Amino acid sequence: MSLKDLIKTLNLTADLFELLEENAFRINSYRAAARSLESVEDSLEDLVQRKFRDVPKVGSTLAALLVEYVETGVFGPLEEAASQVPAGVLTLFRVRGLGPKKIRLLWNTGIESLEDLREACENGQIATLKGFGAKSQANILESVIFALQSQERVHMSTAMSIAEVLMENFRDMSPKLAGSVSRGLETSADVEITISCSKESTYGTLKLIAEDVQHAEGYAAWQGRIQGVRVEVGYAEPEVRGAMDAMFSGAYWREKLEQKAQEKGMEISSSGLKQQSSPLFTLSEEDVYEALELPHLPPEYREPEHEGLVLPSAEELITVRDIRGMLHVHSHYSDGIPTLRDLITTVVQNGHEYLGMGDHSVSAYYAHGLSIERLREQMREIDELRKEGFKILKGSEVDILQDGSLDYPDDVLAELDYVVASVHSHFTLSEEEQTKRLVQAVSHPLVTILGHPTGRLLLRRPSYALNLDAVLEAAAERGTVIEINANAYRLDLDWRVALKWRDRLKFAINTDAHVLGGLKDIRYGVAVARKAGLTPAHVINTLGHQEMLDFIQKQRSARS
Repeated sequence: MSLKDLIKTLNLTADLFELLEENAFRINSYRAAARSLESVEDSLEDLVQRKFRDVPKVGSTLAALLVEYVETGVFGPLEEAASQVPAGVLTLFRVRGLGPKKIRLLWNTGIESLEDLREACENGQIATLKGFGAKSQANILESVIFALQSQERVHMSTAMSIAEVLMENFRDMSPKLAGSVSRGLETSADVEITISCSKESTYGTLKLIAEDVQHAEGYAAWQGRIQGVRVEVGYAEPEVRGAMDAMFSGAYWREKLEQKAQEKGMEISSSGLKQQSSPLFTLSEEDVYEALELPHLPPEYREPEHEGLVLPSAEELITVRDIRGMLHVHSHYSDGIPTLRDLITTVVQNGHEYLGMGDHSVSAYYAHGLSIERLREQMREIDELRKEGFKILKGSEVDILQDGSLDYPDDVLAELDYVVASVHSHFTLSEEEQTKRLVQAVSHPLVTILGHPTGRLLLRRPSYALNLDAVLEAAAERGTVIEINANAYRLDLDWRVALKWRDRLKFAINTDAHVLGGLKDIRYGVAVARKAGLTPAHVINTLGHQEMLDFIQKQRSARS
């Protein structure tokens, strides 16, 4: 469990209270506690140890409930509220644009699931309800379809954290990541690992940490749920471990191996590779690929999109260690929590060389965007920190306005070391308008990086309508860098697009961190980059501090 889990639980509980029309004081107290925890930099362990003392808006009663939640995994108020709401109604919170009040109205009209809501949209019922209308109905239908397609999947960060729990508990059994997590997929339907172990030992260990444990049908694995997420642990004896590891790479790769084995008169399953019914020793995956005369591709490349491409070897792919600078980071000047000093100190402690600021610009009023005066105040503080030897780039995440212009004038942008341009509004423009808007932005002579290019929020909001190829074509012509946003809820640019454009663009892997812990999200962005076949040469923040400044200056000079 993490501090983010507590915050999410408090907000969800408040939403359910509002849905159940409880008193406003109780609802607001939970939301206030969640906001307060967002500003806390202490570890969850420290907070629990001191029972959340000194945390504003967290009283003794709520503190006791939170401690109990961390220790048992059960948050009483949430369980109580959820028990009063049909399970299908809870799924309506996944639909973008629906809050507790509107969900209550839908519930009152007999809509109790995503399927009910889709049907009500398709037959025109939603448009007749007070507060909705035809346009709202169309938007809800689109969001419902997206939510239905996203059911039973979790973000990379959640999948990785559960995988780490599994790896730790099976640490004495040679655990290895498998499935979608090993392949670096942005979302996962389940979390898989493989181990060298007997059937009985696997069951006993998994039973200690998972619920609903049962044996998989037809192959050597135990299944269960951790935090509601499906997990699977494949087990094998060491002499056939390689075959199991290979087969646990996912459906596409499994079918490929089965087809190749059949062509060579062999059989392969998670129980081993056999020739004329005799098992072959496959201590490692390499043994399997050698027997089948297949190249040993890294897990990241085991997708249909990689078929037939010439890509760098696993050793050539970018790693977290290659990242030298943290770009596009938010501080307390806008909607972040940390101070500039806290950020640069943590960046250095994490082994990176420099920090690039990216607080919001003036139009982002909802995120305390910086006026020109406050931007220059931040730049003065950066100058003071530079005198102490810290390497900080003056930057801003500047809003792209509806017409494609930027919300700081050019003379102000020219004072910055670099500029990230991003869309934060007008998501519903037509494809033609949105494309024109972004093409103009990436063509601006002072824009260094296009931030989170498609605006998607994984499992919550799809990309806005645009001709992405046209935008990337313009970026390639102007030398504008494309962001791979490492926030696990974005991971935008999508790896499939980055794979397609890898030879024509430069990329920046940015955390978009708003808290100090967010700086470690870089690993999610690197996972996306590896899946796109990117090496350090493709990514600008693998450059050193002076090399980065030289790159930006060269970029600007080429446009003048």
